[in-house]
Amino acid sequence: MSPPTTTIYLIFIFSLFIPPHPSTADQSFISLLITQNGLDFVKDLLTSEAISMLTPLWLNQIEKTVKIPLIGKVHIVLSDISVNRVKIGSSYIRPGVSGVSIDGSEVTCELSMKWHYSYGTSSWIAPISISDSGTASVEVNGAGVDLTLGLDNEEGSLKLSTVDCNCHIHDMEIDLHGGASWLYQGIVDALEKQIMSAIEKAITEKLNAGVSKLGSFLQTLPKQIPVDDIASLNVTFVNAPFLSDNSLGFEINGLFVKSQKNTPSLHNALRSPVSCSDSSKMVAIALDQAVFVSAAALYYDAMFMHWVVDKAPEQSFLNTAGWRFIVPQLYKKYPNADMDLDISLSEPPLVQILWQNIEATVYSDVIVNVLEGDETIPVACISLAIAGTGSVEVIENNLAGHLKLDDFTMSLKWSKIGTLHMFLIQPVMWTLIETVFVPYANARLGKGFPLPIINGFTLQNAEITSSDSRITVCSNVIYQKESFDRSSIAS
Repeated sequence: MSPPTTTIYLIFIFSLFIPPHPSTADQSFISLLITQNGLDFVKDLLTSEAISMLTPLWLNQIEKTVKIPLIGKVHIVLSDISVNRVKIGSSYIRPGVSGVSIDGSEVTCELSMKWHYSYGTSSWIAPISISDSGTASVEVNGAGVDLTLGLDNEEGSLKLSTVDCNCHIHDMEIDLHGGASWLYQGIVDALEKQIMSAIEKAITEKLNAGVSKLGSFLQTLPKQIPVDDIASLNVTFVNAPFLSDNSLGFEINGLFVKSQKNTPSLHNALRSPVSCSDSSKMVAIALDQAVFVSAAALYYDAMFMHWVVDKAPEQSFLNTAGWRFIVPQLYKKYPNADMDLDISLSEPPLVQILWQNIEATVYSDVIVNVLEGDETIPVACISLAIAGTGSVEVIENNLAGHLKLDDFTMSLKWSKIGTLHMFLIQPVMWTLIETVFVPYANARLGKGFPLPIINGFTLQNAEITSSDSRITVCSNVIYQKESFDRSSIAS
């Protein structure tokens, strides 16, 4: 397995998601629980990739001089030693107090190598040097591999370390080909333990090197995920990782921020652990209401929630003739003049997550402009409070939203054309909100924002529930190897 591929799978365990138990030390607003099914899914991927990483695995040359009865001292050299096939009979992954343990048992390996021996003997004429060579195949049976990884939060990044890593070989068979068969057993007896030790050492070093490289990579992961040119999602790790007997998780800040800006301080009370009604789901991601509040505040501060409407399904509403019987003084002062509506939010939208329901209130000002030549003339401003019901869905790895209009209230903020009768204007505003404002808002909400998931993994069959101040996404996960950009990680 190439180092980048190894990194993908381990990142999935240790940096993909965020945990179930908040802490009072630092604030987090997105939480995630990886269930035992999720861990088993990752374990199966890791097992498959570990096999790829270990084949082929080249071992250092082995040399030894041994004394064989009736022969004397024989110098033996084993070269071109390679592990060509590895099979792991069973494996498991288990979080615990000391870290995450990944164990494989009933491991079998097949090796190939070249052998050469030489020894000298004496005759009444002159010393004679005798040598021979050939190939050998080795089969390892009943081996075990144990790897325990430590997880810590280091200045907002995940620190990965090796707590324990070892390989144990219990039995092996060596079959030599070529040369003098009467010397085979002597060579086998002399080198069996040395070959076992070399295999154990090579596998252990390979795994340690992979963990070290992964640890270095995790330190370089960005602490913000760009959403668009205005906002990013703060994915800084906070508090220590959470490990239990059958779950794994982390905490991140999770609020929307401007690039390189500090996250606003919001209160986050202790929450109950994340859970899913369907225990078969692999992951559970919980997003606190504060995540959506921070998004609304950031886009409002960036003056992003402002647009000019100059086209509408009922285009007559954008000409004073369409207002002739609603606001007669407008038509009288500006007969048959085109209009546009300058819509901006007067304060950040209010989002409330309730039991199986999401309520949103949008406060906006609508300035009615009359267009005369190149001149834009503001004639009135109407304040709106739009009440709607929200819903969310997972599209690939994005959490997208949708707004449905429930009701609205309106009031006249100012007017340059005299008093306006709000009850006459209300049907027009309702139509404009339904046909212009809501579709525009849904076009924005439909793009969603990215959940903190590494490229290559995709949520599948996600289910969403809302409770008091929290949205929970319960999902399975699939891995699409071809979608990962290997160029983003150094080999």
